[in-house]
Amino acid sequence: MSEQRPPLILLVDDNTNNLGVLYNYLDAEGFTVLVSQSGERGIELARRERPDLILLDIMLPGISGYETCEKMKQEPETAGIPVIFISALTDVDDKVRGFRAGGVDYITKPFQYEDVLARINTHLTIKRQREELNRLNATKDRFFSI
Repeated sequence: MSEQRPPLILLVDDNTNNLGVLYNYLDAEGFTVLVSQSGERGIELARRERPDLILLDIMLPGISGYETCEKMKQEPETAGIPVIFISALTDVDDKVRGFRAGGVDYITKPFQYEDVLARINTHLTIKRQREELNRLNATKDRFFSI
């Protein structure tokens, strides 16, 4: 029986304090964590490493978190990775824009660690279930093609 690797989380935030706090918390919870301080670098890391989930700030240098998410959702390699926005922007319009950009959730700063962890685990579970359903459908399709 092979051992399953811990989930890989990509943190994209230009604030080193936020990155450090989230990195330490998620690392202590058993996640493997990658960090990026820009949207462009976040896209590169997502393409190369294929994280299980991305925590994405909106206010970034260069391209915004919204643009970063939109670009990732347009690429086959990264389109299926769930993106949770984590931002100090609390206006409803900002949240709606995050969902329209392709985000699956939106957490406002300051955040509670338990809330972040619960949302991460929920979206990782949904992602695993979607992948399993796709695998089962492919098996069914192969069976019926025989």
